[in-house]
Amino acid sequence: MAAHPHVATLMHTLYAGSGASAGDAAAHRAGIQPGTVRAAPSYGRRLGAALVPWLVPALTALLWYLASRQQWMSPQILPSPEVVAKTALELASGELGGQLWISVQRLALGLLGGVSTGLLLGAVLDASARAERLIYPTFSALAQVPTLAWIPLFMLFFGIGELLKWVVLVKAIVVPVTVHTLVGARDVPPRLREAAAVLRLPRGVRLWRLTVPAALPSVLTGLRLALSQGWAALLAVELLASSEGIGYLMVWGRQLFMLDIVLVCILVVGLTGGVMAWAMHRLSQRMVHWPQPGMAAFAGGRAAPGGWGVQSWALPLVLLAVWQLASQHGGAARILAAPLAVLHTTASGLLDGSLPTAMALSLGRTLGGLALGGGSGVLLGLALGLWRPAERALGPALAAVRQVAIFAWVPLLTAWFGLGEPAKVVFVALAAFFPLLLATQHGVADLSPQLAEAAGVLRLNLRQRLRLLILPGALPAIFAGLRLGLIYAWLGTVGAEYFMPSGGGIGSLLIGAQQLFRMDLVLSGMLLIGLTGAALGALGQLLERRSTYWRHA
Repeated sequence: MAAHPHVATLMHTLYAGSGASAGDAAAHRAGIQPGTVRAAPSYGRRLGAALVPWLVPALTALLWYLASRQQWMSPQILPSPEVVAKTALELASGELGGQLWISVQRLALGLLGGVSTGLLLGAVLDASARAERLIYPTFSALAQVPTLAWIPLFMLFFGIGELLKWVVLVKAIVVPVTVHTLVGARDVPPRLREAAAVLRLPRGVRLWRLTVPAALPSVLTGLRLALSQGWAALLAVELLASSEGIGYLMVWGRQLFMLDIVLVCILVVGLTGGVMAWAMHRLSQRMVHWPQPGMAAFAGGRAAPGGWGVQSWALPLVLLAVWQLASQHGGAARILAAPLAVLHTTASGLLDGSLPTAMALSLGRTLGGLALGGGSGVLLGLALGLWRPAERALGPALAAVRQVAIFAWVPLLTAWFGLGEPAKVVFVALAAFFPLLLATQHGVADLSPQLAEAAGVLRLNLRQRLRLLILPGALPAIFAGLRLGLIYAWLGTVGAEYFMPSGGGIGSLLIGAQQLFRMDLVLSGMLLIGLTGAALGALGQLLERRSTYWRHA
């Protein structure tokens, strides 16, 4: 389709004058004055800079070699690098490629269903205010229940075959795609909307030349999140219920106590995650080549999705009626618990103390893991943000570890720490570590260079700089990371209790109820998990607002 003659002018008018370039901003943070020419670094300095990121992997490999050589740990617990390399070669020429291909096929089918559904639903919600009022509140409420909590219910409905994997993937993918499509469709600034209406641009031109370009960055962000969440959800369901795929291969190696297989699979999962992240980055670079104004620029546009109005209760009431009828008639009546039965089970569990006890155990693990992982993340983030050599040395290694989906660590952690409390707390700590690490590091790195100048003029020592300048300045980012860390720690707790069911907890309760075909108890546990996740998210937002009130004064 040929571009409308006024579209290019409109886009240029909107995005012109966006300010200084990113290079100028980076130069300012580095203390370089515009126009200053710096001498090229010497060959030795360039070589040293190139070797620094390999320092931590090399030291880790050396320590691993010494630990296996000196038998500091049993070969079953820590196989030697030689054994892992030999296993990698054997698996590469054997079943590794086939198992990985099965998982990739599952992910591709889930992406096809989830992305298409999310794009369609997001477009419908944006196009119709009535559809938004009717559907979005119910969709948002169901999205509060994490994908992990749906797995026991889906296992009761769909068994443990391929349909289960596909449904879990679609659930994990459709939420971020829908939300980001809806937000992106509203990223057309009000000035462009008004100008397009004045010029009477055809609907097709508005869609392809205004709405789609404005929505594309947000949609691609949703796709990136969907890919990450879908890959993690697929590994979780393959670890729980599968006889094929990379997750199954990890479980098989763990059951035989062949941790060399587990380590090879972890490496493959990390490489696959890295390739997918790189592919999404390149796709974004190729498809989005114009500057995007911040979301604050659209404050005068259409409002964000609203809350529960009168019309919003129509769909939940219809769904409850259908649920009640289905639980009383037809083949679904044998396994589908009625809504009243779920409420009765929830009330009984609250009264007899079984549900509060399970929730207390789970929340204790969440807070313990958050304290361990989040505290470590904040300390390491401060070190990386304040000391550039540490960031150069540790940053690439941490970025590589972050590409490994969280559930890929389960077989290794259970082999090292068993199935008790230490393994659960370590897993939750790992889930909470990276959100706070990244948030703290970015918060410190983005501080104004003028703070360092002020600290030098006032002759503040490191402790005084941290207390008076650095921590207050980085506090908004740290508390934003804490909000994410709370949510990730809660999800990690549920996942840990799925894979390590001893010791109680809400996740253990769900798995036990699924094995007993107690759908009423499964749905009751899902309700509590969703409500707790929403409460933790609200608590994180409250802490963030209270701790950074001075920024809004």
